[in-house]
Amino acid sequence: MRRLWVAACTLFAASAVLQAGAATDAGWPTSHVLSRAEQTLHSYTAYRRMHAYSESQKHEAWMEAWTELKDGQFSYTIVSENGSEAIRGRVLRAMLDREQDMVNKGETGRADLTAENYDFTEAGRDATGARVVQIKPKRADVMLVDGRAVLNDSGDLVRVEGKLSKNPSFWTSLVNIVRRYARIGGVRVPVASETTAKVKFVGNAQLDVFYDYQSVNGRPVGVSERRSVELSRIVVR
Repeated sequence: MRRLWVAACTLFAASAVLQAGAATDAGWPTSHVLSRAEQTLHSYTAYRRMHAYSESQKHEAWMEAWTELKDGQFSYTIVSENGSEAIRGRVLRAMLDREQDMVNKGETGRADLTAENYDFTEAGRDATGARVVQIKPKRADVMLVDGRAVLNDSGDLVRVEGKLSKNPSFWTSLVNIVRRYARIGGVRVPVASETTAKVKFVGNAQLDVFYDYQSVNGRPVGVSERRSVELSRIVVR
């Protein structure tokens, strides 16, 4: 069962690699999205915390690493790790390796929140009063989410949530993702994600990732900005 869980989670973790994919205004309902030039994220340094575990807590691992994007290349340095050696190697480290491979090969566009990958509806309000835009992938892809984008009152993206448009494998189903965004120095960046999946014969598995930015586009991140990011990570159940 442990080997089965690791194999399944390796696949569903790979689908979460590009949760840092760009979210641009191109193709969005223009009457409901903030009209301003979007600053591109071209470099950053961030401390990343990752936690993978099964519902029963029998299989669990943590990893923390420095990550950097510079000159179109992604790199990482592991600072600490604990828990299951198999999950650390085959899920968490494998996720960083896959992200490095795809970013360095310039293949991240398939996960971007753009008109090339998605159809968008006019924004409305959900039962809680939040402004939402339904997003529908134009193809079945483990990197695309079938769900909705949640906007703040200014029309800026704060969250994407839904299920993968394609299951990563026979062993995993109902893969749900919540990706949270914030602006640092005017640049929209991912700040947290929660990925859950049902693993056949095992139960639910979850992967949580948190980003603590030290610099964005060459500019150091201030204390007040970090506090604002912390608030954006609050999960409303």
